[in-house]
Amino acid sequence: MRKLIAALMTLVCIFAGAAMAQADRIKDMASVAGVRSNALVGYGLVMGLAGTGDGGSRLTQQSMQSLISRLGLDTDPGDLDTKNVAAVMVTADMPPFMKPGQVLDVTVSTAGKAKSLKGGTLLMTPLMGADGEVYAIAQGNLVVGGLGVEAGDGSSLVVNVPTVGRVPGGATIERLVETPFLESEYLVLNLHRGDFSTASAVVDAIDGMFGKGVAVALDGTSVRVRAPADPAQRVSFMGLLENIEVVPAEAAAQVIVNARTGTVVIGGSVRVTPSAVSHGSLTVRVNEDFNVDQGGATVVGGNGAVVVAPGDPVVTPDSQIDVTQENNPAFVFDPGVSLSSLVDAINAVGASPADLVAILEALHRAGSLRAELIII
Repeated sequence: MRKLIAALMTLVCIFAGAAMAQADRIKDMASVAGVRSNALVGYGLVMGLAGTGDGGSRLTQQSMQSLISRLGLDTDPGDLDTKNVAAVMVTADMPPFMKPGQVLDVTVSTAGKAKSLKGGTLLMTPLMGADGEVYAIAQGNLVVGGLGVEAGDGSSLVVNVPTVGRVPGGATIERLVETPFLESEYLVLNLHRGDFSTASAVVDAIDGMFGKGVAVALDGTSVRVRAPADPAQRVSFMGLLENIEVVPAEAAAQVIVNARTGTVVIGGSVRVTPSAVSHGSLTVRVNEDFNVDQGGATVVGGNGAVVVAPGDPVVTPDSQIDVTQENNPAFVFDPGVSLSSLVDAINAVGASPADLVAILEALHRAGSLRAELIII
């Protein structure tokens, strides 16, 4: 009896481990509404280039004049040589909860005729959000992975992309982005892939951890969770919440076809109703040729003279038609055929990716493919 109990316990542990192996954490399945990154963008100048700048660009000259005027100097745009200067667009991604004084990496891209940003320095550039407010200031030396060389005869060599560089830690946060994380009574979890069954499973898992009624599914994508009233407890609450493991529902049956590359992805839930498929190819080759025969001679006589004149040539068309047909056998799908059987049957007839797409489209049109056919 003890051995039997031990064996049963072992099986329970094995099946429990298999079930847990299929579970996903909530942090991998959903995101918290309002807790997101923010895109920042700005326009600036890169100085110190070795003759690979914008040259006589009017935009760059005006930008330099504006910059110099803010420093208390007065100059004419025509007096500025911009061959060592490049007008650039600066972009950055500001993660949530970033505080003033923290730094961001920025990406710098040329906006004019500059050939390379190698060796340049980005001057102080305000980075704005979608609301037009300045959230960070960027400045620093560029790291450029590309290389561009141009000879006097017009030949050139370009390695990677020398017109884009990065400034690691080059932007300093100046303004805090407000989030509803500490103010709202509820936290809303948005599933990355909407599914009513998965949303229900998330609610059950959260209620099983914190108690009945803590979570409510708003729809197939969003789950509302009642947050602690004390803001100091929300971080630890989220730490427990996002590590809850949930077994997601089985995905909807879909067949994804990339018509440009011939890539076909068939979901594991795809089934096929009883149907017969025959796939073969018919090749018709027509060769046109002509047979030319010399016509009969003509005898012309006059005044005792005999003249033999050749006849007109006779042209006879000679056409050959060859028909080649591959005798690929038909294959039959039984009720409820699974993904592996479907793939094996199609591979058995030697179908190419294009043929596979044609077969799947025909099955879908006939109503035998129990899946959504998506062509991208």
